[in-house]
Amino acid sequence: MKLLYHFSEESNIKLFKPRVKHNRQDMPPVVWAIDQEHEHTFYFPRNCPRIVYRRNEGISAEDNLKFFGITNADTVITVENHWYETIMNTTTYRYSMPAESFKLFDKTAGYYISEHEITPTEIKPINNLLKRQVDLGIDVRFTTNLSPLREALRHSTVSDFGIHRFENGM
Repeated sequence: MKLLYHFSEESNIKLFKPRVKHNRQDMPPVVWAIDQEHEHTFYFPRNCPRIVYRRNEGISAEDNLKFFGITNADTVITVENHWYETIMNTTTYRYSMPAESFKLFDKTAGYYISEHEITPTEIKPINNLLKRQVDLGIDVRFTTNLSPLREALRHSTVSDFGIHRFENGM
């Protein structure tokens, strides 16, 4: 059975009700979840802008060098410098979600949606967010501004990337 989660900085959500997401106004109200393989992309404060990209088949040698440089990590997450302290001081809560009513929304990102109210089966606090990334072998990078990376990825052969909460960036 697929493990699905929802992440929040709120520690006491008893029932998830479908809602319209701020950046998905064209969709009906849904409850969002993420699969276990991609959960690390939410080991950040909710509003923290970040870019996550993974090494993929078909990436050119030039783009491999440009985006992965001398790292052997297959996943790189980049955030803006001024979020460092907030990341270090944030506890996020991982809600385990029963998978039965969810359907796959985005395979690349690991997103699932449900149009039903969902009662979580477990709540677990997640601390030491950067250490968790490091322990997973993820290359975490900091920059002054995400815009140049966003534009470079959009015009590259890297096809496996996600841009989270970009509107909160510099």
